[in-house]
Amino acid sequence: MKIFHGPPGSTPLEPEDQEGLIPTWIASRGDLNAAEASNIAAATRWARSRRWRTEGISQDWLKELHRRMLADVWRWAGSYRVRDTNIGVPWSHVGVSVEETIRDMNAQVDSMPPDEVAIRFHHRLVSVHPFPNGNGRHARLAADTLVVGLGEKAFTWGAGDGLVDAGPVREAYLGALRRADEGAIVPLLDLARS
Repeated sequence: MKIFHGPPGSTPLEPEDQEGLIPTWIASRGDLNAAEASNIAAATRWARSRRWRTEGISQDWLKELHRRMLADVWRWAGSYRVRDTNIGVPWSHVGVSVEETIRDMNAQVDSMPPDEVAIRFHHRLVSVHPFPNGNGRHARLAADTLVVGLGEKAFTWGAGDGLVDAGPVREAYLGALRRADEGAIVPLLDLARS
C-alpha cells in the first residue's frame, strides 16, 4: 500500500517507511509536504544559526540535520536506511560511503572553489542516498550549510519551492543530477546558483 506518491525522481515510501509516520492527521501528499516543510524550516534556522566549519560536518552532524528536518513527521528521521531503494548504494554500505563523501569533501576544500566543493558534496550525498526519504532536501541543506561555512552565500536552487513538486525546476534539477552522474558538474552548479 503506497499512499504517498512523490513527484518523479523521488524515492517511493514503502509500507514499512510509512509505518514511521507520526502525525495521525496526514491523509495526502500535500498534508505530508506541509508537515515536512514546517520541520525543514526549523532545521534550516538551526543550520543557519552559526557558521559551520568543515571539520564539524560528520556523519553524526548529517544525521542530526536529517533528524531536525523530519523528526516531528517520521520516527526514522536521522537514521540511515536499512533496505535498498530505487537509488543509492546498497544499504549496508551507507555508513562507509557517507564517510568517504565527507573525507573527499575535506580533501577538496583547499583545491576547489567553495561552490564546487559544496555541489560535489551534495551530488555524492544524493548518490549515496543514506536515508529512507528526504535525501535531496537534506543534501541541498547540507550543501547550503557547507558553502556558507566556506564563506559564500547559500544556493538558491532555482528559487522558491520548485524542487518539491513536479515541474520545470524539478525536471532541470533531476537532469542536472543525471549529468553530474556522468561527470558533468557544471549544470548542477549553474542550477544551484539560478
